[in-house]
Amino acid sequence: MGRQAETWHRAINEVLRIVDFRMSDEVDQCRHLLSLAGWSHNQRCVGKIITASRVLYLHDISLEVSSGAVWSEPILHVDMDSFFVEVERLRDPSLVGRPVAVGGTGHRGVIASASYEARRFGVHSAQPTASALRMCPDLEIVPPAHGRYSEFSAQVFGIFRSFTPLVEGLSLDEAFLDATGLRHHYALSTEVGEAIRESLKAELRLPASVGVASTKFIAKLASEEAKPDGLLHVAKDTQLEFLHELRASSLWGVGPATLAGLERLGVETIGDIAEMPESALASALGPTVGRHLHDLANGIDPRQIEPDIGAKSISVEQTYETDLEGVEVIEAALLAHAQRLSGRLRRSGLSARTITLKTRYDDFSTVTRSQTLDGATDGSRDLYRIGLELLEGVDVSRPVRLLGLGGSSLEESDEPRQLGFDDSEEWDQVEEAIAQVREKYGDSAISPARLVEWRNSVDS
Repeated sequence: MGRQAETWHRAINEVLRIVDFRMSDEVDQCRHLLSLAGWSHNQRCVGKIITASRVLYLHDISLEVSSGAVWSEPILHVDMDSFFVEVERLRDPSLVGRPVAVGGTGHRGVIASASYEARRFGVHSAQPTASALRMCPDLEIVPPAHGRYSEFSAQVFGIFRSFTPLVEGLSLDEAFLDATGLRHHYALSTEVGEAIRESLKAELRLPASVGVASTKFIAKLASEEAKPDGLLHVAKDTQLEFLHELRASSLWGVGPATLAGLERLGVETIGDIAEMPESALASALGPTVGRHLHDLANGIDPRQIEPDIGAKSISVEQTYETDLEGVEVIEAALLAHAQRLSGRLRRSGLSARTITLKTRYDDFSTVTRSQTLDGATDGSRDLYRIGLELLEGVDVSRPVRLLGLGGSSLEESDEPRQLGFDDSEEWDQVEEAIAQVREKYGDSAISPARLVEWRNSVDS
């Protein structure tokens, strides 16, 4: 392929990526993109759309693009299960299977998170610790470690953003995701949900529940019903049936005072609210609340995903069931991280100028090393090379419990991509080809031979 043709194809691929990121969720073929030329929300993207459209129309390049049907239920709500407790269980496996709560132990201590074993006794978050201990005398109380939870939260959201940039965080451990653009890569939105759950388990060993629906409100209710460690898909044509059986207290905005007002009206379920005239609700609860509850009860929730703006860093790390021992083993694990981090950066359209290596030993002591580059990179070869340099400043004679590699000082990746440190344009093209294969067939579709050998030795 000549340089000009390669440039055309890069432009086309960028347009496909823009489409996948739902800057337009109605376009399935690049030939339709000229109709968007008047769209001016993002001038950089508009320019790329016009460039690729010129390529298509002037040079008559035909594309075979998977034109996935638009999903009726593209909204995912992902909620980590007993997040604080599960993070503590990674630190102390003896807590697994026991009633555990994270919270204050003093006279005025409050429960922040409770395991499902503890919830069977009635223990719940925001409950006084003294009350929880009366309900469950064998309850193990673990003091909170918010720094640790923030670290894991960053990794959780890194996994979310490796699927789609349209992520709206609600707290440290839950978010809405719009998976519309992934219809070119997954047959169903439920497959996206399962893939996210599998990634969270494989990479972080943390469970999550996912709700899949047509709106944010119903997706959140679905994830609640899916707990613990499950997925619930609410089809658009059955969403009212699902909604109307739930208690009225399940509606957003129904606190104790509003619930008391609804009970005075004889309301018990969401279905009861849906059957009431909006005017009756407005009269009893006020026009704003009445309209809000009436809309939700009838499945009306027009709110869109509002992505978190400007991710500060993207990282990958893994806590290993068996500690890594030996330079070759640690370097192989670092290579795997470089591959994953490169994929996440490319899928997010970002490059990193600062690369950070994180190492945690078997005694839980942690060492980090960073290097800031003259120019940003997203290439796995560059990331691995920098990681090896940082590894020289770390004691690799000790067993490694956790290894991580991250990128910060993020910049938008412009075409053509920055060349590697050895200025090898050929290698940059190889990286591009590998990224496209993984985008289409998954991250495991192609790997360095060294990683294949290492994984086989680990599995055997």
